[in-house]
Amino acid sequence: MRKKITESVIEAIIHISASLAIVGLVLIFIFIGKEALHILTSSEVRQEAGLSRLFLPHSPEPGVPKEFAWQPVSDIPKYSLFPLMVGTLKVTLVALLFALPLALGAAIFSSEFAPSWLREIIKPSIELLAGIPSVVLGFFALMVMATAIQNALGLDYRLNAINAGIALGLAVIPIVFTVAEDALTAVPQSFREGSIALGATSWQTAWRVVLPAAFPGIFAACVLGFGRAIGETMIVLMSSGNAAIMSFLPTYPLRSLSATIAAELGEVVHGSPHYHVLFFIGTLLFIFTFILNLIGQLFVERLKDRLSGSRA
Repeated sequence: MRKKITESVIEAIIHISASLAIVGLVLIFIFIGKEALHILTSSEVRQEAGLSRLFLPHSPEPGVPKEFAWQPVSDIPKYSLFPLMVGTLKVTLVALLFALPLALGAAIFSSEFAPSWLREIIKPSIELLAGIPSVVLGFFALMVMATAIQNALGLDYRLNAINAGIALGLAVIPIVFTVAEDALTAVPQSFREGSIALGATSWQTAWRVVLPAAFPGIFAACVLGFGRAIGETMIVLMSSGNAAIMSFLPTYPLRSLSATIAAELGEVVHGSPHYHVLFFIGTLLFIFTFILNLIGQLFVERLKDRLSGSRA
């Protein structure tokens, strides 16, 4: 009897905790969305920072060529989000190009080729990166990596998308490695044994049997890594140069959407168009990362269903 009561109490605590987490998430989204809606509902905000000014090029004066610019505190405020979106995608792409090969290669080696004693060293060591605060990675990139990369590549700008992307990649590697390694490990051992029994080598088995079977989980790892990179703030803020430049070159400084919120929200005038635009940026990031995480979760569930079906 006492055991049943204890189990009921524990179950109730778990349900309450989960419910509070969901309610808190919904309330945060409602608050952010409410402040962002002023862009659509307030005529004063819409006149200065409407959707046309956020996503279309415009000129401050007649006769001046239209341009994309983020200059919210100038005499004629400009709120184009394209420089911020380009900067966000640019640093995210550099981070993924750096992190995905390393993380996936380490996951394949750890699950398919490494002996057990070495696996016990590799897995905790890589996952330990997730415990390093992002501000520490940003500081390391600012003080050490930036100079080394500039000298090695002969770049004009010390802080740029390459420097920020590599630092951001260090934060992406643990989540991609963990999810991908779990997906590879979840592939039934009978798949490997059957392939080897047919004469395939260990590498052929990993490439032609294990990887296709674990592809939904690997894809989910890449999606989750993308979501982690696109929402990161401190690393990009400290190591990218923090300049809203409309350039696709990775050697130029940049400013991301999340870094813009962190840099400007503390000093913006409450209730101003600039204030509501920052909340609109937060809403975009919230929706985008939510969709990415949902896609990743769906692919993980697909992997589980696929493997459970294969065992049947």
